[in-house]
Formats: sequence, structure tokens, C-alpha cells
Amino acid sequence: MDGKKLEYKGEDALKEIEKLTTTAGDVQYGILKEILKRNAETEYLNKYMNGSIDVSQFKSCVPVITYKNIYPYIQRIANGEDSSLITGQPITEILCSSGTSAGEPKLTPSIAEDLDRRTFLYNLIMPIMNQYIPGLDDGKAMYLYFVKAELSTPCGLPFRTVLTSYYKSKHFKCRTRDPFNDFTSPDQAILCNDSNQSMYCQLLAGLVHRHQVMRLGAVFASALLRATSFLERKWAQLCNDIRTGHLDLSIIDPACRSAMMSILSSPNPDLADEIESICSRPSWKGILCHLWPRAKYIEAVVTGSMAQYIPPLEYYSAGKLPLVCTMYASSECYFGVNLKPICDPAEVAFTLLPNMGYFEFLPLGENGALAMDIDEDEAVPNDRLVDLVNVKVGSYYEFVVTTFSGLHRYRIGDVLQVTGFHNQAPQFRFICRRNVVLSVDNDKTNEEDLHRSITTAKKLLEPYNALLVEYTSYADTSSVPGHYVLFWEIQMVDSATSIDAKLLQECCVTVEEELDYVYRQCRSQEKTIGPLEIRVVEPGTFEALMDLFISQGGSINQYKTPRCIKSSTALKLLNSHALASFSSPRDPKWVPLNG
Repeated sequence: MDGKKLEYKGEDALKEIEKLTTTAGDVQYGILKEILKRNAETEYLNKYMNGSIDVSQFKSCVPVITYKNIYPYIQRIANGEDSSLITGQPITEILCSSGTSAGEPKLTPSIAEDLDRRTFLYNLIMPIMNQYIPGLDDGKAMYLYFVKAELSTPCGLPFRTVLTSYYKSKHFKCRTRDPFNDFTSPDQAILCNDSNQSMYCQLLAGLVHRHQVMRLGAVFASALLRATSFLERKWAQLCNDIRTGHLDLSIIDPACRSAMMSILSSPNPDLADEIESICSRPSWKGILCHLWPRAKYIEAVVTGSMAQYIPPLEYYSAGKLPLVCTMYASSECYFGVNLKPICDPAEVAFTLLPNMGYFEFLPLGENGALAMDIDEDEAVPNDRLVDLVNVKVGSYYEFVVTTFSGLHRYRIGDVLQVTGFHNQAPQFRFICRRNVVLSVDNDKTNEEDLHRSITTAKKLLEPYNALLVEYTSYADTSSVPGHYVLFWEIQMVDSATSIDAKLLQECCVTVEEELDYVYRQCRSQEKTIGPLEIRVVEPGTFEALMDLFISQGGSINQYKTPRCIKSSTALKLLNSHALASFSSPRDPKWVPLNG
């Protein structure tokens, strides 16, 4: 980060947080000045500022944009044009976001020093945690980290996820070894592109070191639940490896085999018997505590759409392990940390660190009423934006960022609520992604994509004189992997005709084929989303749903069928009217992008 110190330990890290947040306004001004200084001569900024680095001119002349505005520039760079289109420093890689545009992953530019900023934030986590939970240096961390196979852009730039970028960087692979980053998983297992082999090896390593594990975690709560489901299927196989001291032949990745054989240095039948005794119990309630008895907490993202995984995590930990959400980040920029990590997941608030980028906020009102209604394509007047230090407690905002890597006044799409301040720096609660209605894993399906997919699928009903009267949806995460459920009310125009199961199964497949790239990747390649399900409900169900919402205080004049169901009462009503259920019989088509 411009030559500044990256690794802060203990008290030094906490002092740095205090220093940054106490002077947040000044730090932000300095960050913006530095970004303008570096990027002033780029094609993009020069178009609005004519080479000026004046902050007031930036605020009055540079427009607030969305992805579609910056995409042509990023695409030109991916095709081989110079980075100076948007940034004064060489773009070293293109990151693919979990968000999508026109069905494909969003492309995010990244420069070399972005890795320094990410590392800076990661290095603050343990000093914060040590204030609340002592003794974490007296053992290992069983964190399940995964990479995805990377591609290249037409000009040869790496095209990968932000986490794959970090795990493959020298910042991770050449990290300073200390008791606070002593992981059970060997790097070779983390860096294995085959997610099944990686999962198997990481769980095996965690079991071998079960009496040394002090903390459990994954980046997202969904990944930890996926690992638990995998363990439920494979524990006998894993026990056999530990008992015999030989790695299962299904692990064929050479680096994984080599690293794991050094961990399985000799047979350990006693340890295998311990694990077998625990895993063969009829109930897996509290299984995480039984297998890793010294664990003090679980670390994972449990905010936003990941909050749906809190109940199963609490079941598998018997409610004994705090669920800790430590930081707030995206592909575009890393933002801040949770200074009170042992709080209830519903109360998680992130303190934005003012040195990570330049942050502005689009007001959405005190109750967030505009959060879902504001049009992404609507031009935002520049004077509507609020600086970091001037946001108001209790108010809702959409996040707007300016980065060194070439995003200027870019709408991230996150809706946040201010909960307070730490010195000058505001603390925000993550509310949701704008317009996202369904999410199980890395997928983010918005209302427009859902409607388009269903519009295509319902055409299959027309030859049978059947009409789709109404629909809604929800993400069912009661089992692993979770899956999308659609509730369809179908009207038969001609009582002499009927529709069969095969037709509705094809409707399921058609919906999935029309959903975006990330959904289809999760569904077909990564198997982190299960087959989509259509539940056909009896006639009049959606009138009953409307009656329910109106009885709870809704207005009949303003009522619109919700396209995603969050209410347990509404879900119970829909399920009580379900006549039949149909699921996709095959995976949707998915092919990797060529970059």
C-alpha cells in the first residue's frame, strides 16, 4: 500500500485502527487525492476532468456509474488495450465477481497493490479476535479454503475469483508463519482445483489434528455446511485412511497426495476409533464440538443471504460455538472489519477503514424504502452522494466506491444501514444486495433474471392450453446443497387437456438454462446448488397469499405478489396448498468462459 507497513501485530494493529478511524475524514481526502493523481491522465477520468486532480471537480463532474458504464473499458483492456484507459497502474488480473451482467460474471480490474490492501485487512483480524478470545495461538485453525480453476483473457491476463487470486499470491503462499495462521490444511490441498479432492484432504487434515483445532471456519457459511454434508458421506472412508496410514486412491492430485502422505505419516487406529465412535452416533447435533472439542468459535460470513445458514450451523455446533463474521469485502474492494466479532450475527456491524478506497453513499431514506425501488439505470445526481464521515446513524445507503484500479464512483449494489461510529468512521450493517431475490451459494438471482427465466419456461405450457397464473419463489436451504423452489399456480384453459410430470420437469430445466452463468456453474460444475423444484399449488392459492399479507397490514391498493418469500407464515400457507412437486431431471448446460 504505497510502501506502507502491511503486517501489524497485536497492539500495533489495534493502534493502526484507532489512528485510521480517528482521522477518517483526512484519510479519505488523502486517498481520493492520491487516486486522482495516479489516474488523472486516464482516458476515462480525463474525459470528465481534463487532467485536473481537484477534489471538488471530481465530485461535480465525474458521474455515478453502474457496471454497464465501465464494462466497455474493462473489456477493451481484457482484449489487449492499455490499462491507462481507466488506471495509471498496470492491471495485473481481471477478477470475476459473483454478481452478473447479461448472464455472465462481472469483470473487475485489479492492480498489484490491491493484494497489499487485502493482506492489510486480513492481518487485522487476529489482533481484534485476541481481545475477545484468549489462547488462540495454542493450536491450529481448521479453515476450509478453496480455489477455482482460472482462465485467461484474450490478451493473457489471469481471469479468476478474488479469493483464488489471493490464495495463489505470494502474500498467502509466502506468508509469515506464526501461531495465529497455523492452518490444519496444507497449502497444496487449498490450491487443488478439484473441489472434491480439496475438500477430502482438508477434512482429513482437520481430523488428524482434531485435538489441536482452536477455531473452525470457511469464507461463507454455505461452504462450511457443504463440508459437514461431505463429512457425513465420507467419514468412514476418512477413518480408514487414518487407521491404515494410507491415502484413499481417489486422491490423484500429485501435490495433494504428497502433502497428505506426510500428514498420514503412520497408522493411527486409536484416533480412527475416536472419530468413528462420534460420527456413527444417530444424531449429528453438536458434531462440530464433538469432533473438535477445543474449538472456540466458527468464522464465516453469516450476513445477508448467508444468514439462512445460521440455524443449521447452530444445530451442528449445539449452539455452543459463537458464529463470527470478521470482515466486509467484495471483488471490487476490501472495506472494513467487525470490531465486536463475538456479537450476535443479527447485530454484526462493520467499521469501514478509510484507507482501503474512497467511499461515498447514496441515501435511501431512514427506513430503506427506496433500496429496492431505485433503478440501476437511473442517473444519480452527483450532489446526492454523502461522504464517509457525514452519513447519519439509522439511515440506509447504497455503497459507491472509487478505487486505485480504475472504478470511479461505482455503485457496488450493497444496501447498508449505519448503526453507529467508531471515532470518525461509520459502522454499517449489511442489509442486502440490491435487487437480489434468490441466493443459495455464490449465486445472486435478481427479480428480472427470475422473471425472464420463468417467462421462457411457461411457454412450454401453452400447447397444452395451460396458463401460468402467478408465481413466487424461495431458497430452500433445509438440506445441503440448497436449491431454488418455485410455486406455480397453473390454470387449465381446456379441462379436456392435462399436463404430465415430464412437461413440468422440462419447465424446471428451462428455468435453470435461462438463469445466469454463476448459477449454472454452481449447479452443474460445483454442485453447490441442488436441482430446481417447481411446486404446483391449487387454484386460489395466490389470492389466499394476498389475503394473508393484507391481514398483516398490507394495502390492497399497493399489493404486489412478492417474487421471493421470506415469511415463514406465507411459506407455510403455500406449502399447505401444494398439489405436486417436480424437479430438474438433469443439470443445466454450462461451459467455461474463454475470458
